[in-house]
Amino acid sequence: MTGNEQLIADIMGAQERLQQMFGYDRSDPLFSSHLTLSQFKILMLLARHGNVSGGELARLLGVGLAALSGMIDRLVQQDLVTRTEDLRDRRVRRIGLTRKGGELIGSIFNAGEARMRAILSRLSDEELDLVARASQLLVKAAEEESGQA
Repeated sequence: MTGNEQLIADIMGAQERLQQMFGYDRSDPLFSSHLTLSQFKILMLLARHGNVSGGELARLLGVGLAALSGMIDRLVQQDLVTRTEDLRDRRVRRIGLTRKGGELIGSIFNAGEARMRAILSRLSDEELDLVARASQLLVKAAEEESGQA
């Protein structure tokens, strides 16, 4: 194994250990939400794409409109999403997050933030600078990898 390969393996191992430590935190809102995986995916897609048509959401999920309809019905009943008529085409239904749905998915996305802040606060100024620079490098590499740079 080359030096770089060993460093990458070490970094990946440390990242996995952190994920395992954070994964045992049962106060995470994902565990208390009682969302199915499909419902969670819908909320994530709506958080990313905003209000979308039912057809577009079905394509993003890779399911048919009939299957999507039942999933959306259950999310509407929980007041997590809305289903509204498209202003330009009355045949189209637009699906979007409610305030409650937005707050839930936001809390799931930001779960562990307080714990991470507490962990980071234990580091020295020099260590924090090193972590900040490394994080910026990772974001830059990820943007380049995804073509967003």
